[in-house]
Amino acid sequence: MDYSSLLELVKQRRSIRSFKPEPMPDEYVDKILEVARWAPSGANSQPWEFVVVKKQELRDKFAELIKSHQASLPQQPPGYVDAPVYIILCGDTRTNPLGATPRAGLVFNSGLANAFLYMHLAATTLGLASQWVSATAGSALQPLIKEFLGMPEELEIYDMMAVGYSASEPRPRLVRAREEMVHYDYYDKSLFRTEERIREVSIFRRQV
Repeated sequence: MDYSSLLELVKQRRSIRSFKPEPMPDEYVDKILEVARWAPSGANSQPWEFVVVKKQELRDKFAELIKSHQASLPQQPPGYVDAPVYIILCGDTRTNPLGATPRAGLVFNSGLANAFLYMHLAATTLGLASQWVSATAGSALQPLIKEFLGMPEELEIYDMMAVGYSASEPRPRLVRAREEMVHYDYYDKSLFRTEERIREVSIFRRQV
């Protein structure tokens, strides 16, 4: 793959919140996981485990479990409910190469983040839509999900990806200009964003 193809791929990757309920080939799931397992991790610890949920009744119960723990949030139909496949990415805490040191959590999560990004990029190459369902990593919800899926205590849920075929076109995405974020040799304090500027960008991002 050349640079132009890579850049086009990352531009195409979007979080989709509206899925068609039609099934997708099992081989696509295999291909997504094959890419993910080659992700970089601290000391090549490869902490990841993947739980693939395809049965309709399990996905329904899973979505209801998440919804019950988001009662305080604005109630909107979650976009992922119609996705035919949920992939829950977990990490085995026993594999952490830094043990219980202060940086251990950062290294552990960075490896899982790499695998998660690889999953989304792989789905994009297959013409699939994907959504990052971050609620699954919540401290209150995680124990219930682990019990529901029969996961060992040593595993920690990183996040869930819902994947399938998109039922809508994604909205335009706001990306900050490169010259606003790149510093050479020393940090350019003139580029440091004010709180007001961050709020302005945040409002615009929600509107597009």
